[in-house]
Amino acid sequence: MGKKNTMQKNRIGIIGCGNPLMGNDGAGILVMQRFEGRYPAVDCIDGGTGGLGLIPLMEAYEKVVIVDAMVGVGDRIGEVLTLEAPPSPDLPLCALHDIGIGEVVTIARELGYVGEVVTVGIEAGEIRAFSRMVDPAIEEGIRVAEREIEGILRRWTREAGGVFTGT
Repeated sequence: MGKKNTMQKNRIGIIGCGNPLMGNDGAGILVMQRFEGRYPAVDCIDGGTGGLGLIPLMEAYEKVVIVDAMVGVGDRIGEVLTLEAPPSPDLPLCALHDIGIGEVVTIARELGYVGEVVTVGIEAGEIRAFSRMVDPAIEEGIRVAEREIEGILRRWTREAGGVFTGT
């Protein structure tokens, strides 16, 4: 058993995906970073560019939020979509990744790695290589995604019979 499996884990994880060096594609990482250190019962994880590598990151969490920039899912740049079920394979989610989040979530559930997963996607529009610049519409989408995730965390905490305490 590796060191990771023996560590005490929180029951909720927020996994941010994306590449901060690809402009708007870094939105998921930027959202995840907004939660770092805010809630003691929530772990924040950098999921890199996603793909099958997300499965071991979900292990040992009862509930996971995956947040990522996505292309072709919204009507406008910065639009936020929240998906309680795994994203449909028909959606072009995570176009830069080797396998879509929908497949990853389905596999992780089937293998019993994770209980509940909510995917929060931010329509990225154009992805610019080698740029840290994020469109203003994406910055607004990051704020909307942050509020959406706060609502999810509140709901999950209520369902567990606890009180949601944030900073």
